[in-house]
Amino acid sequence: MSSTELPGIAAATAAPRASAVAIAEGEDLRSVTLPGLTLSVRSRPPARAGLPPALLVHGLGGSSQNWSALMPLIDDLVDGEALDLPGFGDSPPPDDGNYSVTGHARAVIRYLDASDRGPVHLLGNSLGGAVSTRIAALRPDLVRTLTLVSPALPELRVQRSAAPTGLLAVPGITALYARLTRDWTPEMRTRGMLGLCYGDPSRVSEEGLRNAVAEMERRLELPYFWDAMTRSARGIVNSYTLGGQHGLWRQAQRVLAPTLLVYGGRDQLVGYRMARKAATAFRGARLLTLPDAGHVAMMEYPEAVARAFRELLDDYDSSRS
Repeated sequence: MSSTELPGIAAATAAPRASAVAIAEGEDLRSVTLPGLTLSVRSRPPARAGLPPALLVHGLGGSSQNWSALMPLIDDLVDGEALDLPGFGDSPPPDDGNYSVTGHARAVIRYLDASDRGPVHLLGNSLGGAVSTRIAALRPDLVRTLTLVSPALPELRVQRSAAPTGLLAVPGITALYARLTRDWTPEMRTRGMLGLCYGDPSRVSEEGLRNAVAEMERRLELPYFWDAMTRSARGIVNSYTLGGQHGLWRQAQRVLAPTLLVYGGRDQLVGYRMARKAATAFRGARLLTLPDAGHVAMMEYPEAVARAFRELLDDYDSSRS
């Protein structure tokens, strides 16, 4: 893993590191330092020079690894990077401890401004979808197209299966959960996570399961893991209460970038019924529904997501020619 300090930008103080994060064949992982912030950025070489940049943003409890299945399927379209949000993956916590949707969005914007990669094709999943929506609304100059996979946008009736995740935002719940589950093995935790996020957990290969367990073991070594989870979950819940111009649905209506929405019929965290509302909120959006997918369609059905993304870019390029 390499380290990069962008010109004129001071390094942030890194938190203690756990065991090494996994890097798939053909990928590179580097650390980028900004004032009060260090971000881990995963990339793979594009198929050819001169392709437009893309940035991929993961969801709550995830990391840039969540995009490893999709990235090689679109490397002939974009020069792709996936970052670890502050406190997740290999990125240490931000110095200001801000894990709100706005705080995460600010971190992504700061990276894009400092790296001068924008405008990018922006892709986000779950929490990353909410973050990407806010970025596209507030900084349209940074976004060419927007792709949202099960974005965490406010729901009036939250699914029962999503309640435990929401409860992480309640003060004291995380400590109670930690005590109640202290005897759980990393494999037990991993299988529970896969059961919640995948439409069909049996699609995960044995190798995939081993890698996921190893990553869970790594995360549990991090002293800030539960704090990042708790504060980010609280950030999502708090974003649901914002009204006016700061509300995510109002910001969705302000997005100018061509938008692709991806929803899974077996998603236990974001209601499938939200697909229609989202398709109405994002002007002219195209919608891909995958009845058998869960919350992470880009991991379960990367080929289908890649095809839809390719069509989005074809239309985008045609509209500019």
